[in-house]
Amino acid sequence: MRDLSNRWWAKPLANRFRLIVSGSQDGRPDWVSSIAEGDDEGLFGPESAVWKIHGSLATLLGGIRALLLQAVHPAPRNGVIEHSRYESDPLGRLAGTTRWLTLTTFASKGVIAREASRVNAMHSAVEGEFLGRDGQSQRYRASDHRYLLWVHCAFTDSFLKSYQALEPGIRPRLGDLTELEGAELADAYVKEWAMSAIPLGLVDAPQSLAELEETLEEFRRSELHLDAQGERVIEFILNPPFSALGKFFYSLLAGAAISTLDPRDRELLGLKRPRPYYLKLSKFSLKVLSAMLGHRSPSEKVARERIERVRRRT
Repeated sequence: MRDLSNRWWAKPLANRFRLIVSGSQDGRPDWVSSIAEGDDEGLFGPESAVWKIHGSLATLLGGIRALLLQAVHPAPRNGVIEHSRYESDPLGRLAGTTRWLTLTTFASKGVIAREASRVNAMHSAVEGEFLGRDGQSQRYRASDHRYLLWVHCAFTDSFLKSYQALEPGIRPRLGDLTELEGAELADAYVKEWAMSAIPLGLVDAPQSLAELEETLEEFRRSELHLDAQGERVIEFILNPPFSALGKFFYSLLAGAAISTLDPRDRELLGLKRPRPYYLKLSKFSLKVLSAMLGHRSPSEKVARERIERVRRRT
């Protein structure tokens, strides 16, 4: 679909969307300026699988999907319940997650290291107790290896599977992005995105789709389960306090996100497979939204300007 970002009727809608996900109606919150800093291309680059997948609005679906998966692991779930404002300020928490994802994807290595230090400092205060599958109380810390591994795998699997379910078609083909698709794209994305976890302290994230699937299955066998607290979080994720129009759009994305889950994970979450039209309507809606936003985010544009400057010098 052609670019609609300059249409008079599209700008208010695009501005409202950007305000919700980033906290700024032009898509340029204060921290976006830091993407221009530095003299390197960052962890990835325009030719990477990460840029291809994270540049797609399928990440909206992936975010919902990842939050659902996190609800069935008691350690990260309790961390969210006890140490975040997810109920009182869900949009603020969304903006915080958007900041980390965007900077890690597009910023230079120095800026990424600085952002990781900020996140690690927040994690240092996140600790508490949870009940395991055996009903025994256990301690957790946000910096624990298993905590970091599960959150990383939930996000990686969700962004990848959401992209596979919705693309191609949301964005037009952009020639400077990788042409990889299918299994090659999946393996490249898993391997590349594993680098994002290293500054947070996770040095052994899965390096291929097969390793990712194996790790997810290990968690299913040993740690994942649904309890009353998990049900409460799932209920909130599926019914956030949005406006009527926001709830309608969100319900489409949530239904599509649920449809992309592994059947074993849907069963664990106590959710039924939605009807196929959720995916179809979500794909069409995101295609229109991408056209209204301009297909490339302000963050990606700033990153391209920095990288072009770096390449001209070398």
